[in-house]
Amino acid sequence: MALVTALRRLTHVSLREFSRKTVAVTSTSRTRLTGFRSFTVGTQPLRSDKVTVHFINRDGEKITVKGSPGDTLLDVTLCGVGACEGTLACSTCHLIFDDEVYKKLGRVTDEEMDMLDLAYGLTETSRLGCQICLTKSLEGMVARVPESITDLRQSKDESA
Repeated sequence: MALVTALRRLTHVSLREFSRKTVAVTSTSRTRLTGFRSFTVGTQPLRSDKVTVHFINRDGEKITVKGSPGDTLLDVTLCGVGACEGTLACSTCHLIFDDEVYKKLGRVTDEEMDMLDLAYGLTETSRLGCQICLTKSLEGMVARVPESITDLRQSKDESA
């Protein structure tokens, strides 16, 4: 245990001293540039800025969740969809968006298009939840689960 504590102290001191050094660079125009580079040690503070997302399930029930910017829609879902765990190897996280939201989602990759071809209830505004990263501009967005599904999102009576 003492060894671990000593290594932490040594690493912390070394990084602190290194971060105070000034770096000099000579550019091609012979101008001397100096800069200061700071390194931080420790963990990043927890983000408190959350993005609200509304899901409409196939039964018409509205479910509201919050996620951090950078999370995917698959990360914030509560129902355990995403058989491939976001590796773009299935279409179980297929969602449908309104036109104005769909335009904000960014470009669809060829790989995502290939998986969407396998999805039930495909529409012009369909996307895979594992490929949608939350941003503040998506605050309050609505994502609908398709009515025709063949996974855990089925009704309690297991009808499709």
